[in-house]
Amino acid sequence: MRWAVATSILILVLASYARAEDPDKPDEALSVHGQSTFISQYHGGFPADYSGANSLVARREIKSSFTATLFAGARLWRGGAIYANPELAQGRGLSGVLGVAGFTNGEIARVSSASLTLYRARLFLRQTFGLGGAREYIEADQNQLADDQDSSRLVFTVGNFSALDIFDDNSFSHEPRAQFINWALFANGAWDFPADARGYTDGIATEWINPSWALRGALLMLPREANGLPLDQRFSTVHGGVVELERSYVVGERPGKIRLLAYGNRANMGNYRAALAASPVAPDITQTRSLSSKHGWGLNVEQQFSPNVGAFLRVGWNDGKTESWAFTEIDRTLSGGVSLKGADWHRPDDVLGIAGIVNGLSRDHRDYLAAGGLGFIIGDGRLNYGTESILETYYSLALLKGVALSLDYQYITNPGYNKDRGPVSIWSSRIHFEF
Repeated sequence: MRWAVATSILILVLASYARAEDPDKPDEALSVHGQSTFISQYHGGFPADYSGANSLVARREIKSSFTATLFAGARLWRGGAIYANPELAQGRGLSGVLGVAGFTNGEIARVSSASLTLYRARLFLRQTFGLGGAREYIEADQNQLADDQDSSRLVFTVGNFSALDIFDDNSFSHEPRAQFINWALFANGAWDFPADARGYTDGIATEWINPSWALRGALLMLPREANGLPLDQRFSTVHGGVVELERSYVVGERPGKIRLLAYGNRANMGNYRAALAASPVAPDITQTRSLSSKHGWGLNVEQQFSPNVGAFLRVGWNDGKTESWAFTEIDRTLSGGVSLKGADWHRPDDVLGIAGIVNGLSRDHRDYLAAGGLGFIIGDGRLNYGTESILETYYSLALLKGVALSLDYQYITNPGYNKDRGPVSIWSSRIHFEF
């Protein structure tokens, strides 16, 4: 991890330069931000009556991951900007990122390598058209130029980005680099959101934003293979569509938001029931692939209870008939938690988070796994089905401006939905730099 250390130092140098050289301006022409995140995870041995090809390893493991991202943006014309994000990644996930549907490290991808890899994370054009209303100042941020905009506006995003940049946002549970790190907490686990194995896609998204509500929609590329890296270029026939309605509200002078999401994917996916019909023992879903559809929905709620306390809730469902394709193997999910800032103990920039997750599978999906079938992330060779339950808690300690150290604990019951394996405790440390 020598490259990880060197890159982290570079991020800190750039951060110091940016703070020294970039005065406050109402509108930015250029924007440069950066981040680096190092996560190390450990679990001890845990009980397992048997293990399969895609099982979480039952013996002791220690694995680490590292990412570093440069967020660069430039204003092109009125309302138009281009953003580019080169990204470095290095590391391995526990058990090769297998054995838990709600996987334990949101910074790791199944294509991660022990060698430092440079790739393009994002390259997109964003155009904003004002529709009137009061003027609203948008603060500078990663992939966001500081700007003064109409509170009612249309926003178009075209190019290479993440679906999670636009959809399923949540103030208290959306960023594994700073908040909860479990896959089923930074996003709705039942939304098989369009993405390559690193979490990015190509496509077009539209947002109609108003002071109290927003309507979003997108048409995005899906991977060529289940959780694969290359995207399928047959965009007219293979794609993922998503629409989300967001409503802001106030309860007792405390703000909240509710988001309703619906999605439909169309890709060359296999069918669980067809795979079982073709081979009742050790079925292979890849042998049943044909142009098929998957659909589902999600509910996402956030509520602030005080300046230092907020909570969130997510519910998700998909039909569970065709194979999980882009994100993870979750067909039903319920998650919720609380986030507390440290002002009450004189640490205003510290954060304590506590959350729980219950993940489940459709009948077709669980029967397929019970017969010995494998997905791209789970499959123990057989299955004594039970819901996968996860408790996660973290404490983020602010060390300096833009630098935080976190300790994280996850307790997983029935990893991979299997009552014959686990429970298992996952301990994590995270160091995060940003500017």
